[in-house]
Amino acid sequence: MYPKGGKGQLLKILKSKKGISPILATLLLIVIAVATIVITYAWVMTFTTTQTQQAGAILVIENVRFYGTPTAVAKNKTDVTIRNTGTSDAKIVSVYWSSTSFASLSKLTATTDYSLDPSSGVVTSLSSIKITINWGSSGTTGGVWVSGTTYFFNLVSESGQSVQFTSKAP
Repeated sequence: MYPKGGKGQLLKILKSKKGISPILATLLLIVIAVATIVITYAWVMTFTTTQTQQAGAILVIENVRFYGTPTAVAKNKTDVTIRNTGTSDAKIVSVYWSSTSFASLSKLTATTDYSLDPSSGVVTSLSSIKITINWGSSGTTGGVWVSGTTYFFNLVSESGQSVQFTSKAP
């Protein structure tokens, strides 16, 4: 069914319809661009904040000391001193070890296999803490450290930063 005036009138009505005005189109593009910028800004700020916090703590091994005698299992210990040379604090949450390679590391159990001094495990900026590994504990280490053996260690902070190192028992 055609409107009054027939088929020609319908074509005239369809041709007279226009799209959105140039001003409205420009405003729409501006709104889309601003929304994209806001989303990108939020993502970049979140990303850089987390990366800066991780980079703020720089953990380095200061000293590794094996001590005790093979006959006195309870007195066999290894002290690892770790220093934070960065500008923000870090908290040690996991300690791993192996006598063969980094690929075969075993997680040590806190308080059984190792202890932290201070016990919070927080390494404040420009300070150090001591991690004492208890050989012969009922946990993972078992036995005693063996003279001349190279041991593999990995210390992990709360932010996921990992410090891997090797040390040869005297």
